[in-house]
Amino acid sequence: MPCVHFLFDKTRIPSPCFVIDEDKLRYNAGILHDLQERTGVKILLALKCFASWATFPLLSREKGHGPLWGACASSVDEARLAREEFGGEVHAFAAAWNKREMSELLNLADHIVFNSLSQWRSYAPAIEMHNKSCCPIRKIHCGLRLNPEHSEGAPDIYNPCAPGSRLGIRSHNLEGQDVTGIDGWHFHTLCEQNADALARTLKVVEKKFDPWLAKASWINMGGGHLITKQGYDLDLLCHCLASWRDRYHAQIYLEPGEAVALDAGWLVSTVLDIIEADMPVVILDVAVPCHMPDVMEMPYRPRVRYEYQNDSILAGEVDRDKWNCRLTGKSCLAGDVVGEYSFEQPLQVGSRVIFEDMAIYSIVKTTTFNGLRLPSIATCNEVDGRLNFRMLREFGYEDFKSRLS
Repeated sequence: MPCVHFLFDKTRIPSPCFVIDEDKLRYNAGILHDLQERTGVKILLALKCFASWATFPLLSREKGHGPLWGACASSVDEARLAREEFGGEVHAFAAAWNKREMSELLNLADHIVFNSLSQWRSYAPAIEMHNKSCCPIRKIHCGLRLNPEHSEGAPDIYNPCAPGSRLGIRSHNLEGQDVTGIDGWHFHTLCEQNADALARTLKVVEKKFDPWLAKASWINMGGGHLITKQGYDLDLLCHCLASWRDRYHAQIYLEPGEAVALDAGWLVSTVLDIIEADMPVVILDVAVPCHMPDVMEMPYRPRVRYEYQNDSILAGEVDRDKWNCRLTGKSCLAGDVVGEYSFEQPLQVGSRVIFEDMAIYSIVKTTTFNGLRLPSIATCNEVDGRLNFRMLREFGYEDFKSRLS
């Protein structure tokens, strides 16, 4: 991790700041490229997870030198960003669309996945008219999202197959339905999981939906595949993908977000104050609800780096090292707490604290709650032994004001 120590340089790196590691993006992209070569799967970037478009040339086949075939969008604006900045195929899914959104989407998307039969039937005439027009920009392929009612242990907030989930169509609701015009199927059950979870899911999906899958020209297995994590079972994934490709003679898609930008970013923060409560409480120049909301939503405990004896090391669990503290943010929310950690030496006002794996589901979720300014966004990479830092965006008052009226 050659860039990490560089992040403690206060003369060059502002705080707070998201710093995206371009070298790690390239590394992850290489793994995804090899997977595509082995299986024929097409991988799309899930913009809901990572949408830092200045880095798209590292990932996109069409707009750069990356391996990915396109992007998947959860909204019209994401679809537009995908079309303008990523290129390639644009797949769109939302729990529901309105007429205005659909009219815009017709000129942006290649694949539109509907969450219900009623939504598809509402917009099928407009899509058919678009596809039959004399010079359509691109033909739109329609798909339906399936709910196999099979959960793999994700927290309920991220579990699309939890009881009562509004996402996807259950098999009994497809019985006897005319789905002429649907040429693909989509399902998503995973959340940052290994290939064994997918293998179990596929058995259930095949059992419940085989008659419909057999007529598909494409099948999208969604996201949540943590393909680039060390220890991920790539051989099992390849077996699953190749097996379904050969069984159904369909183009298989995956749309991971985490796997694309896993461990490819940091959030640089600085200690503003340290107060005494039941233990030392460190107040940083970031806020969990504004800049790291998944810490509360998931919830999870981010890895933390700090500077010690001219090196960057990971903070530990409480009592592992010499000094315990609670890391917190600067918002007014009482629960603005990252967690409790231990350090080899006490932090001081002005000390840098670096949060790891902050490219995914952090930059895209930032808010200006409390009027707190968004962290800057930058990239870093290493060329011929030299570390390069490039500032992409800094935020100010107008970014806060422009969201309001």
